[in-house]
Amino acid sequence: MWAILGLVLLADALDVIDATVTNIAAPTIAGELSGGESLIKWLGPAYMLAMGVLLVVGGRLGDRFGQRRLFLIGMGGFTLASAVAGFSPDPALLIVARVAQGAFGALLIPQGMAIMTKAFDRDMLAKAFGLFGPVLALSSVGGPVLAGFLISADVFGLSWRPIFLINIILGVAGMIMAVRILPRDDDADRSTVVDGWASGLLGVAMLGLLYGLIEGSTNGWGVIPIVSIVVGVLFFAAFAYRQRTATHPLIKPSLLKNRGFTSGLLVCLVAVAAGTGLLFVLSLFLQEGLHVSPRDTSLGLVPLTLGLVAAGFAAMGGLVAKLGRRLVFIGLTIDLVGCGWVLVLVTYSGTNVSLWALAPAFFVIGVGIGLSFATIPVVALGDAKPDEAGSASGSFSSIQQLASAIGSAAVTSIFFQAAASGLGHAMKASLVVVLAVTALSLPVVALMPRKAPSEPQQ
Repeated sequence: MWAILGLVLLADALDVIDATVTNIAAPTIAGELSGGESLIKWLGPAYMLAMGVLLVVGGRLGDRFGQRRLFLIGMGGFTLASAVAGFSPDPALLIVARVAQGAFGALLIPQGMAIMTKAFDRDMLAKAFGLFGPVLALSSVGGPVLAGFLISADVFGLSWRPIFLINIILGVAGMIMAVRILPRDDDADRSTVVDGWASGLLGVAMLGLLYGLIEGSTNGWGVIPIVSIVVGVLFFAAFAYRQRTATHPLIKPSLLKNRGFTSGLLVCLVAVAAGTGLLFVLSLFLQEGLHVSPRDTSLGLVPLTLGLVAAGFAAMGGLVAKLGRRLVFIGLTIDLVGCGWVLVLVTYSGTNVSLWALAPAFFVIGVGIGLSFATIPVVALGDAKPDEAGSASGSFSSIQQLASAIGSAAVTSIFFQAAASGLGHAMKASLVVVLAVTALSLPVVALMPRKAPSEPQQ
């Protein structure tokens, strides 16, 4: 049982690390592959887009064909895609590899929880859930720090490539463990329906929107980016219609009629998009504006990550049960204070601001993001029925990934658009947008359920 838990934690850690390493590595990768702004904008969103679109489908496929089989396929594909990313000679192949990483990760990640639920007794399951927080928190801190140190160390003259190549060792070890220890799938339900049409429509919609946004902000708003965005909107409308008419929709229709759930989904979309985009441009500002090395950039962002982790543990340790949606409001407000603090520092010092001066403000931002990000999904399920919990949880996981993709692309695009007037100005413009978008989400918090599911509703 402990070996199975270790394997599932390894898979989740790989996902968190690969979602965050490009925050630090993007400028170095773009410089060495001559990918420019476009590559920087796509490195994170490509992974998150594939992950978000396919995450719910990955869980359904596991139910239909067996979690063990899908776990092996996901781990093997993720490992192969990481190798392709690490050896990519040009930007195009690297982006394709990042999409493949996200797609296979979406097959891999949902299986772990299902395997543990079936194989563990109640006590073991409680111990397992207790370890997830610390391991994933360490991964979120360790990913960027590892990337910074590997790039600065220039292992075997490979520069940024080891941040992906290290997955080969971990992935092969994970596959060997999985073959040996995962229980056989004797209860796979072949009658489980997987709505591939809905996933396809959502995938084209998100790709159209992201491509139009990135292409337009990089090369000008010509015919192609505008048509791409229009196509994205039309396909999203088709996805919404499919959700209303499909026999087995990805999101249960009753959830979309639930005001608490839909408002939580909207707050999640806005807050995660703004927060993820901010984290990405802060790394860009430190490296491009302050000329800080990748290693020192990763260390400079540690206060933010520590604030995020500490607040996340505090929220899940009891604050969310006591405060409910008020904790979401508190977290977003603290986030606004931290962003405003950084804006003041950059306004007065520009690119001469020091990492030491930024550290307290970064910590405050981390606390705000940690309190809100950890709380929004939990509180939003406060009015959900027991038979809706699985669909609701999967929907939030997908929305978080898609919001991360949109936020990274949008805020990075704003940063580069404003960079013509200087990187200090670019950082200020990005912060103003993040502040405005986050502030707009505050009134919607009042529509969320008052309490988390474990508490009686008022």
